[in-house]
Amino acid sequence: MKARIYKSTGSWYVAKAESGKIYNARIKGVFKIGGLTSTNPIAVGDEVEMQIEDVLEESAMIDTICDRKNYVARVSPHNKHQHHIIAANLDQSLLFATLKDPKTSQGFIDRFLISCEAYHIPAIIVFNKSDLYKQKELEHFEHLQKIYSNIGYRVMLCSVEKNKGVEEIAALLEGKTTLLSGHSGVGKSTFINAVFPSLELRTQEVSGWSGKGMHTTTFAEMFDLPTSGAIIDTPGIRELGLVDISKQELAHYFPEMRAQMGNCHFNNCMHIEEPGCAVKRALEAGEIAADRYVSYLNILTTMDVSH
Repeated sequence: MKARIYKSTGSWYVAKAESGKIYNARIKGVFKIGGLTSTNPIAVGDEVEMQIEDVLEESAMIDTICDRKNYVARVSPHNKHQHHIIAANLDQSLLFATLKDPKTSQGFIDRFLISCEAYHIPAIIVFNKSDLYKQKELEHFEHLQKIYSNIGYRVMLCSVEKNKGVEEIAALLEGKTTLLSGHSGVGKSTFINAVFPSLELRTQEVSGWSGKGMHTTTFAEMFDLPTSGAIIDTPGIRELGLVDISKQELAHYFPEMRAQMGNCHFNNCMHIEEPGCAVKRALEAGEIAADRYVSYLNILTTMDVSH
């Protein structure tokens, strides 16, 4: 029987069969998928084959994972040598960011976009809490909107609290499987509750002393939308460690650098000090935003030497 994974709690999975029936499922033995050393062999969004174990208990045994269209992974928070797959089989991702209470760093946004680029998942950036923004934050938003729109990303501004821009974002979710992500406290759960009140997700205030959001979602979970499509709500991510990307490949996942690098003098150019670097020329000409180039250098320096 074919089913889709809606929630993973570590050892048990909530699986929805094609009939619409929900089962509690577990995995048979140890799964090794394509040599991936992942802390979670099965992720939310995965399609699986399973056998019913107990009809009354509605339990099943997963014996096959179907090929993934794509997935988003991060370094496991518990073991930097392992992956944690956030979600699989996505049509798009939607990153919630805020410029205040708490502030999302541009470095975090760029890491998230790199992860999506690496797995060919279209990404949308939504800046929430616009009702809190003063002139300084609004100017910063316009600056960021220009940078990311110029390289092909959709950038939106909203206030879930004041119900501004919410319907426009909700319309983008129709008929698609969308990953919702972002730091804790940026308003993901509040957004889901505003658009789909029947889901009744728990929300919490931003922790005052640290300015960081309090974690309310502990496991990724998928919810069907009332019409068509599904959203995957993820735990608030504090850090996003990149996986399976080498230093040599990093520039490929910056669309504006990718467009230039074929013209570099050296085909193994790292776009730092090399002569004849087309990326540096584009940077000097203002065709590549200085903020993004600084982000590239910062990520490069934090990448493991073994990569």
